Amino acid sequence: MEFIVIIAAIVVFALLRKQHTRLGELERQVAALRTQVTTAGTLATDAAEISAAETAPATNEESSGSANQTPVERGEAGSEEQSLGPWQQAAARATSDEEKALALPYVKEAGVKPDLETTLGTRWAVWVGGLALALGGIFLVRYSIEAGIFGPGVRLTFASVFGILLVGAGELARRRGFRSPVGGLDAAYIPAILTAAGAFTLFGATYAAHGVYGFIGPTAAFVLLGLLALATVAAALIHGQALAGLGLVGSYLTPLLVASDAPNAWTLFIYLAIVLAAAVAVASTRRWQLLASAAYLGAGLWSFVYLAGAPAPVAGPVAFLHLVGIAALGGIWFARQRDPDPKADAASCVAALFAALVALVFVNLEGAAYGLVWAAVLIAAMFGIAAWRAHAMPMLHAAGLAAIGAQSTHLLDGDFVFDLYGGRFVVDGIWAEIGSGGFAPYAAALSVIFLTGGVFMASRKAAADPHCAASWAFWAAFVPVSTTAITWLMHGNLHIDWRFAAASFVLAGMLAAAAEFVARSEQPPQTGGWAVTFTVAGASLALCLALVTAFGPVLTTVLTGLAAALPAALTRTRRWPALGWASAGFAVVTLARVATDPTIAGPEFLGTTPFFNALTPGYLLPAMAFAYAAWQLLRTTDGRARLAMEAFSALFALVGAGMLARHAMYGGVIDASEPTLGEQSIYTLIAIGGGAVLLALDRRSPSPVFQWGSIGLGALSVLFIASAHFIGLNPLLTNESTGTIPVVNLLLLGYLMPAIALAALAWRARGIRPDWYVAMLSICAAALGFAYVTLSVRRLFQGEFIGAWKGMGEVEAYTHSAVWLVLGVLLLVAGLRFGSRALRLASAVLVVVAVAKVFVYDMRQLEGVLRALSFMGLGGVLIGIGMFYQRMLATAKN
Repeated sequence: MEFIVIIAAIVVFALLRKQHTRLGELERQVAALRTQVTTAGTLATDAAEISAAETAPATNEESSGSANQTPVERGEAGSEEQSLGPWQQAAARATSDEEKALALPYVKEAGVKPDLETTLGTRWAVWVGGLALALGGIFLVRYSIEAGIFGPGVRLTFASVFGILLVGAGELARRRGFRSPVGGLDAAYIPAILTAAGAFTLFGATYAAHGVYGFIGPTAAFVLLGLLALATVAAALIHGQALAGLGLVGSYLTPLLVASDAPNAWTLFIYLAIVLAAAVAVASTRRWQLLASAAYLGAGLWSFVYLAGAPAPVAGPVAFLHLVGIAALGGIWFARQRDPDPKADAASCVAALFAALVALVFVNLEGAAYGLVWAAVLIAAMFGIAAWRAHAMPMLHAAGLAAIGAQSTHLLDGDFVFDLYGGRFVVDGIWAEIGSGGFAPYAAALSVIFLTGGVFMASRKAAADPHCAASWAFWAAFVPVSTTAITWLMHGNLHIDWRFAAASFVLAGMLAAAAEFVARSEQPPQTGGWAVTFTVAGASLALCLALVTAFGPVLTTVLTGLAAALPAALTRTRRWPALGWASAGFAVVTLARVATDPTIAGPEFLGTTPFFNALTPGYLLPAMAFAYAAWQLLRTTDGRARLAMEAFSALFALVGAGMLARHAMYGGVIDASEPTLGEQSIYTLIAIGGGAVLLALDRRSPSPVFQWGSIGLGALSVLFIASAHFIGLNPLLTNESTGTIPVVNLLLLGYLMPAIALAALAWRARGIRPDWYVAMLSICAAALGFAYVTLSVRRLFQGEFIGAWKGMGEVEAYTHSAVWLVLGVLLLVAGLRFGSRALRLASAVLVVVAVAKVFVYDMRQLEGVLRALSFMGLGGVLIGIGMFYQRMLATAKN
C-alpha cells in the first residue's frame, strides 16, 4: 500500500507541475487578449454613443432604474464580484461567448470528452490526491501505534485535527472562488474532495475512539457519528451530490458500527427517520433524484434487515420511519417541485414500493404488536399523500395494490375445492380460519377511504387531468370490489350468503352513483371518459358479485345474462361508451358460468323433461337479453360492443338449441359420450339454421358479425357433414340402425333434411355471399341428396341395418345405376332452371360416376337382361343429355 501511495504521489506531482506551466501560459494569453478587447472597446465608443442617442428614452429608464438601486444592493453586487476567485473573475470579464473562447484557447468546451492527458492531470490527480490524504491520515495513526510514539488519545487527537484541517482546506478553497477552468470536470471539484477526505478521517477517528479504544460509550459514539454524517450531507449543499452520497452512506452505516448491549428499536428508527428527512431536505434544494432515491432505498433496506433479523420485531418503529418518509415526500420533496407535469419520479416510486412492501410484511408478521393497525395506517397515509400532491401518483398505485394484497395474503392458505363439469379443481393448503377477523375490518375501512376519497378526487381531476382522474376512479372501484370478493371467499358461505350479497348490491349502487357524479364533472359533461368507464366497470363487477353470492346456479346464470340488458337500456339516457362494454362484460361472465357447468343446474338436478328444464332459461333467456342489448346499442352508442352482443346472442341461441336436442335424444342425460348420427344431424341442422338466421339479419341490419358468422356457420356445417355424415357416423360404415319406418327414419334426418336446408341456404346466399361459398353449399347439398338416395335404395333391399359388409345383389346394383342416372338428369334440369352452374357440374359428376359404375361394376357383376337393361338405360340417358345440350346451344346462338 505504501508503494502504491508513493507512486501515486510522484505521478500527481509531475502532472501538477505540467499543469502549472500550462496555466502560466494561459494567464499570459488572457492578459494579451484583455489588451486587445480594451482597444476594440475604445474604437466602438462612437458607434455606441450614436446608438445610445437613438435609444435615449429606454436608456434613461434603465439608468433611472439603476440609480434607484439601494446602496445595500450595489454593495452586495460589488462584494459578490470581489469574492470571485481568479478563474471566476477571468470568466466574468469575458462578456461574450467569443471572448470566452479567445480567453481560453487551449481548453475544450463543456460536453466534449477530454483527452487522456487532461483526464489524468485534472480528474485522476484530484481523486488520487484526495484518497492519498485520507490514507495519509490513517497511515499516520498506524505508524504512531506501531512505533509507540504517542498514546491513543494523542493519536486520535492528531487524526481529528488532520480531518478538521482537510475540511477547513476545502472550505478555504471554496471561499477563494475555486472553479475548475476546464469544462466538464465537476466530478474533480477539489473543495469537495478535500471535504470528503476530512469527513472520512473524522468518521474513522470517532469510530476508533469507540470501537478500538473504548474512550467513548455507544451513545456518544452513535450521536457523534450521526452528527458527522448529517453534517456531511448538509455540506453537500455547497460541495455537490457526491459528498451527500458519502454522508448518506455513513449515516446508514453508523448503527452497524456501534453495538449496544440493550438495543432499542425506537432509538434506531428515530435516528434513521432523521437521516431520511435530512437527506430528502438536502436533495429537494437541488432536485437530486439520485440522493433522494438512495435515502428511501436505505430506509427500506434497514426496515427489512430489522424485520427479518430481530428476534421479536416491533412494527411501530418501522411504521414511524416510513410515515416520516411519506411526510417528507409530500412536505419537503414535492413542496419544491416546480414541474407542472405530475409525472412520477424515482424518489416517489422507491418510497411507494418500500412502504407497500412493509405494509404487506406487517400483515404476515407473527407476534408483532399492532401489525395490522400499522399496515392500515401506512396504506391510508400513502393514499393521503397521493391526494395531497399530484406528483405522488405512485403512492396511490402502491396503496391500492397493498390494500388488496393485505386482504388476500392468506387467501390461498385454505384448501378450496371447485366442482366443475367433468371433474374438480382443487387448491391444496391448510383450511383458512372461517369467521376470524384478520385484516378484514381494516380492509373494510380502507375500502371506504378508497371509495369516498377516490371518487372525490376523480371528480376534481375529471376536467383538468382525465388520466389522473382515471387512476383515482380505478382504485376507487377496484379496491372495494376486490376486498368484498376476497373477504367472501375467506370468511363467507360460498353457496349463498346474503350478507355479502347485500353489501355487494349497496356497493354496486354507490359506484353507479359515483359514475354519474364523475360524469357531471367532465368537460364537456357526460362524456363518459376513462374515469366514468372504471366506475361503471366497478358497478358491473359488484352487481355480478351480488348475483353470485345471493342465488343458486340456475338463477345466477339467468340473472347475469338478463343483467346484460340493463347497461344497454341505460344508453337511452347516457351515451357512455362504457355501458355497451358493460353489457358485453355480463355476457362474458354468463359464458364463463355456462363453461363451468353446461347443464346449468348440475347433471343430477337437470331433469328429464324435454324443453321444460333448466337448459331453456339458462341458454335462451340470456340469448334474448343479448339480442335486445345488441338492438338497443345499434340505436344509441353502436360500435364494437354491439357486434360483441350480436355474437353472444347467436352463440347462446345455437348452443342452447344443441343442448336441448341432446337432452331430448338421450332422455335427459348429458355427458361426454360420442354422439350418434341422429344427434349430429340435429347439430348440423342447428348450424345451417344459424347461418340462415344470421344471413337474414345481415340483410336487414348489415353487420360484420352477421356476415362472417353466417359464413362461418355454413363452413362449419359442411365440415360436420364431411367428417360425420359421410365418414364417421355413416350407417353404411357403422351399421347403425336406420329405424323401422320406411320413410321417416334416420336417413331422412341425417341426409335429406340437411340437403334441403343447405340447398335453401345456398339459394338465399346467391349474390350476397362469395361465389365459392355458394358453390360449396350447393355441391355439399347435392352430395347429401346423392347419399340419401343411395342409402335409401340400399335400405329398401337390406332393411333396418345397411352395413357394407352385407354385400349387394344384382337387382340392387342395377337399381343404384338407374337411380343415379335419374338423379343426374334431375340435377341437370334444376341447374338449368335456376341458372346454377354448381348444380350442373354436380349433375355431370353424378352421370360420370354412373357411367363408371356401369362399365366397371355392372358389366362384371350383372348377367342376362339386367346387364342389357343397364347399358340400354345408360345409353338412352347419355343420348338424351347430348340432344338437350345441342338444343340449348342452338337456342343460345339464335
